Amino acid sequence: MRKEKVFIHKSAFIDNNVLIGRGTKIWHFSHIMEGAVIGTNCKIGQNVFIGKGVIIGNNVKVQNNVSLYTGVVLEDDVFCGPSVVFTNIKYPRSAYPRNSDEFYLKTIVKKGATIGANATIICGITLGRYCFIGAGAVVTKDVSDFSMVFGVPAVVKGWICECGEKLNFKRKRKGKFSCLKCKREYLKHKKEIREIK
Repeated sequence: MRKEKVFIHKSAFIDNNVLIGRGTKIWHFSHIMEGAVIGTNCKIGQNVFIGKGVIIGNNVKVQNNVSLYTGVVLEDDVFCGPSVVFTNIKYPRSAYPRNSDEFYLKTIVKKGATIGANATIICGITLGRYCFIGAGAVVTKDVSDFSMVFGVPAVVKGWICECGEKLNFKRKRKGKFSCLKCKREYLKHKKEIREIK
């Protein structure tokens, strides 16, 4: 295990062959399984489970009581609120175990995404860059960049800037939409938006 300049609470359990980046903090009663990779400056809250081979980028915040099962990838700057639930098998059966890599579906959470408290993320999907998943949502399909989704099942209810400000597309200027807070500009096309660099 690489753990230079890392804080690991004495009650946390870290398996062998785990990579943990500089400046990361792992709090009470968390368990990190073999083969997991955690980037720099991450905050792993109390009672967090990180499964075998899970990949976590830099500056990720995982709040208390979150389980990240094999197949989950969190890119840089992702926020997981308390008690977020990830799955990794589409059709589990206790009597017919499917606990091998061939059954685990990959779930990718792209850079800057936020997942609210108690949301459930069904496996095999991608959450887009800087998207916002509302608290308690059940996400069953891919979520596009910068979209805000809420409900059971989750549906798009609006759009959000990289800075976290809700976007108002009524204020249109030459086909562009600007964030009122940080002034980033976006273009909307059908059911997606993209940032103008």
